[in-house]
Amino acid sequence: MELVYDYIGIGFGPSNLALAIATQEHALRNGLAPQVCFLEKKPAFNWHEGMLIDGSTMQISFLKDLVTLRNPASRFTFVNYLKEHGRLQDFINLKTFFPTREEYTDYLSWTASHFNEQAHYGEEVISVEPHFQDGRFVAVDVLSRGPGGGVSRRRARNLVFGIGGIPQAPAAFDGLDDPRVLHSAGYRGGIEKLLTNRPGPVRVAVVGGGQSAAEIFEDLASRFDNVEASLVIRGSALKPSDDSPFVNQIFNPSFTDTIFNHSEERRGALFAEFRNTNYSVVDTDLIETIFQRMYQQKVRGEQRHRLLTNREVAHAEAVSAGIELSLRDAPHDQMHSERFDVVVLATGYRRDYHLELLAGLEQCIQGLSVDRNYRLALRAGSEAGIFLQGCCEDSHGLSDTLLSVLAVRSQEVVESIFAEYEQPCSSRPAPAHERVALKLAR
Repeated sequence: MELVYDYIGIGFGPSNLALAIATQEHALRNGLAPQVCFLEKKPAFNWHEGMLIDGSTMQISFLKDLVTLRNPASRFTFVNYLKEHGRLQDFINLKTFFPTREEYTDYLSWTASHFNEQAHYGEEVISVEPHFQDGRFVAVDVLSRGPGGGVSRRRARNLVFGIGGIPQAPAAFDGLDDPRVLHSAGYRGGIEKLLTNRPGPVRVAVVGGGQSAAEIFEDLASRFDNVEASLVIRGSALKPSDDSPFVNQIFNPSFTDTIFNHSEERRGALFAEFRNTNYSVVDTDLIETIFQRMYQQKVRGEQRHRLLTNREVAHAEAVSAGIELSLRDAPHDQMHSERFDVVVLATGYRRDYHLELLAGLEQCIQGLSVDRNYRLALRAGSEAGIFLQGCCEDSHGLSDTLLSVLAVRSQEVVESIFAEYEQPCSSRPAPAHERVALKLAR
């Protein structure tokens, strides 16, 4: 094994993309030439492709892009992306802080294209193993399966997770593997295959009470004339997200310190207090659009689309005629069944998949807590580093799984990785031919 990377990033979504930028800019400032790579199981860069619903917009300002909060002079800002694509003035004339999700995905893809030499697509990480030197845990070996099925082994001094979430289904759907049941992660593309050229009416249930569920329900109702959509929610109504200015301060990168320094009990209280900023809530504008649709149905005397409130799916079963859902009406302590042709689960994601990949390092890990700079606690004497992004909500706050802190968090991780290699800053970085690649002794 000839090369030992300074770090390997698992996943190449927004978190590790921001890290790639921060690494490049940090290296230029300090005259370094780090060796890094990213392993991404998707065949090409993509971000939430299943939810690229026409007209859907971002829920955060474009100023919370990959770099602006850390370095507004970076070439990788959303503003510079617009400039390079000849759309800056037109975007200004839109008078909005919230680009469409389609455009923001294009911004991320444009940024990722600048790091193609570091990103290895179609590489699914299958295991991580420790590498010892004189009895010391000094590096990790990352094994991945490529597009052709071959297994590659790469070694790095540090490992950085940025894998995002894994689609999550309610317990009622355990063991149910049926193409008529989709998760929102695969909605676009998947729903067209199920509905196109199919005579109506097609009964579709959307399970969930958050933004994704509401967007999918509205998309089904507005785009498919052959669909009868039902939105199944456990609450009594769709609830609006709180994005007011004072409350939004909890997503400021500086608030991470506040959360991290609190006791576990206080963190839990804050999580409960501000849960309505991000979980099981919907933008007010979209709630009003759906309400208007339901009201117009009353005007016309029809009931094509429905909101099934106070309903929880107790059991789901695939039958020849569709998907049978047993629904519990909790307030009335009643059960009833309904059959749907298609079920879409907008039921969120779990963020613990990194634990499966870390199983091979169990002997080296000292608990599952991370420090302020997202470094996992390892046993005494360990020289390797493992960093977690997007799975530290309990310790770093609600913003940890969101885009809001990417710019600043990436710098914190980079500085933690390369602190021992930093050189005194000068007015100009060292010429490229004078930089020395950082490698471990083999």
